[in-house]
Amino acid sequence: MRILVVEDDGILREAVVTLLKEEGYQVDEAATGDEGLFMAEQGIHDLLVLDIMLPEVSGLEIVKTLRASGADVPILLLTARDTVDDRVIGLETGADDYLVKPFAIRELLARVKALIRRRGSVGFEGELSFAGISLRSKVRDGFVGDRPLGLTGKEYDVLEFLIINKEQILTKDQIFDRIWGFESNTTIGIVDLYIHYLRKKLAPHGLDTAIQTVRGAGFKLKENSNV
Repeated sequence: MRILVVEDDGILREAVVTLLKEEGYQVDEAATGDEGLFMAEQGIHDLLVLDIMLPEVSGLEIVKTLRASGADVPILLLTARDTVDDRVIGLETGADDYLVKPFAIRELLARVKALIRRRGSVGFEGELSFAGISLRSKVRDGFVGDRPLGLTGKEYDVLEFLIINKEQILTKDQIFDRIWGFESNTTIGIVDLYIHYLRKKLAPHGLDTAIQTVRGAGFKLKENSNV
């Protein structure tokens, strides 16, 4: 699971990022609204944690822009304002939840987990599943029934991203940015290689065709597909 934290208070941002990483999440961070909006528009995150009062572009403007483009990623707003009107404005803009500063660490984690579950990305036991394939985060491997796929770290991450976005097209750029990062020196051709690796490991179970190549667009995980 990958989370983007956009917060201009450096001390608070570092604390939230460290906390989320300790919980096993992959975390990107931004200190300004325009940087946060750019990163959010890449469509590679499972949750956004946004401060409302940001330099350059406000958290509310980020929410409006993303929702206008059709992005449905869950968004948790952080703010020092605690009036009913402020909360209503945030939610009506398109945010999914609202947390007032200062907040308890346990409450932040509970809100994060609830939003990810609400989207249907992960079950209560932390397990993702699709078409007979299940991912178990504690061991970072995929299973068909009780048979392990023997995934490497990056193979697990790619398959997780596909399952989270099942039935949706993911571009090579989205997969590359999500798994290898914006500043990676690796070329984008690595995406094709890892799709090949995954199909090879799914083939003995008759599931290799679940990963469709959408010509000129990217890849899509689809059940009972005829490629």
